[in-house]
Amino acid sequence: MERLQRLVVTIDGSAGTGKSTVAQELAKRLGTECLDTGAMYRAVTVLAVDHGFDPTNGKSLSTAIREIGIRFDWKQKPPTIYLGEENVSQRIRDLEIGNIVSVVAKQPEVREVLVEQQREISKTHPLLVTEGRDQGSVVFPQASVRFFLKADVEERTNRRLKQLQDSGSKADTEEVRKNIETRDHIDSTREDGPLVCPDGAIVIDTSKMTITEVVDAMESEVTALLNC
Repeated sequence: MERLQRLVVTIDGSAGTGKSTVAQELAKRLGTECLDTGAMYRAVTVLAVDHGFDPTNGKSLSTAIREIGIRFDWKQKPPTIYLGEENVSQRIRDLEIGNIVSVVAKQPEVREVLVEQQREISKTHPLLVTEGRDQGSVVFPQASVRFFLKADVEERTNRRLKQLQDSGSKADTEEVRKNIETRDHIDSTREDGPLVCPDGAIVIDTSKMTITEVVDAMESEVTALLNC
């Protein structure tokens, strides 16, 4: 890895497929930085909710993003995310934000700004594992390795419930399931950067796999590429 000047590994998939967790672990094993692009869209959603912006007004949100700013503290592992000077790393995981984030993320003006910022991040962090919903299809279509994770709704619901409970939040199973299904529909049907499996991506069904098993499989694929 130390000899490489650039390596971008993308991980795409729906909510609850394990993208964030495995991306962090894969980045740790590979010795790269890890970019959680979903956190960026959630930060914009916090901006909309906490600062009174219409989540469907992409033009106003994009202007506010540029003025207030979204940034990561890369000294932290995983990186903490800031909205202006406010650390919103915990706030972005609230169910309230999860219920609206797909609406915000479908706004073309918002996506334009964040895609631009993600590409800029890759310039300053050329060894990068990046995860989201359009990383291999739109943002980095020429990435060294592209993965697409999937899992059944039941498993994804259970994972999200555990995540909320671990953070001290209360959540109803049916509410969480509905949130996931709604996000799936919005993410896969939006016109700009829809959630799709990139052509040529390596597909991994994580439904019955442990985190270690998923990361092992991904590391093996990346290592095979580097050894070619």
